[in-house]
Amino acid sequence: MEPSLPLAAAMIAGGLVLLVASGEALVKGAGGLALKFGVSPLLVGLVIVGFGTSMPEMTTSVQAALSGSPGVAVGNVVGSNIANILLILAVAAIIAPMAVDGRAFGRDGPALAAAMVIVAGALAFLPMGRLTGAALFALLIAYVLASYVIDRRLKDAGAALHASEAQAVAPAARAPVAAAMTLAGLIGVIGGAWLLVTGAVAVAGGLGVSEAVIGLTVVAVGTSLPELAATISAARRGQGGMALGTVVGSNIFNGLGILGAAAMAAPFTVPARMIGLDLWVMLAASAILIGFAVTGWRIDRREGALMLALYIAYTAWLAASAAA
Repeated sequence: MEPSLPLAAAMIAGGLVLLVASGEALVKGAGGLALKFGVSPLLVGLVIVGFGTSMPEMTTSVQAALSGSPGVAVGNVVGSNIANILLILAVAAIIAPMAVDGRAFGRDGPALAAAMVIVAGALAFLPMGRLTGAALFALLIAYVLASYVIDRRLKDAGAALHASEAQAVAPAARAPVAAAMTLAGLIGVIGGAWLLVTGAVAVAGGLGVSEAVIGLTVVAVGTSLPELAATISAARRGQGGMALGTVVGSNIFNGLGILGAAAMAAPFTVPARMIGLDLWVMLAASAILIGFAVTGWRIDRREGALMLALYIAYTAWLAASAAA
């Protein structure tokens, strides 16, 4: 029996709260546990923080794919990547203009561009089955391993950035406490994803809008709340490199890792509307980010305001198309 609209809305709200709180507990618990056992901060920053901050999106998209809701699964990834740049990074730049480290972005910028082109191509032209999913996920693992090797050898700005990400999330807690936080966080994100997907599908059915639109908006922005908190916090502390790195890393993980995991869990067909404007908006947002970052190696308030205006225009178009 499908929940009523008020109950579905409550499930969405509860799922989002649970996802955000559990995702933070998972990252802090796993990061603290790894550091307690002597894992290098660099590896913790690259792997645990990278995967951990994307767990709300991953569990939500995998749950949506398993539930037969590809619109939510794909919309969550594409919408999150758009929101990360045009909303989250935009707000952070408006709060505090951020300097871009050319050496760190010189590696991660091209990786972002390549990942987004690969993701768009896979969604538009390939069957989203287990083979495609495994290939996407393998590319993410290759990126993480290459980043780790490069960072260890060069010990440059990129390495310092990833190490600082680990220190920023790891609590000074005993190992049993960190382990309990990790387990509770993992259970919480799974439960939160179920609530969010179930509520989102019910709301889409009750309002007569496509699941893809719900995935691109409510689900995408909701699962991006951890990135929003981390990015704004870094911007307010004057750590523009960390704010930018959070967004770039999240988008790479979302595109390659989450879509890959969802397709491996349950092959799906990409909704036709996702192959139109939405993929192009994701690619355009990535191009805008890279363009703003390399022109003057700074993202200022005017550029942030422009990105935010573009996001408002995009969401207005989504609302108009849903009502049509």
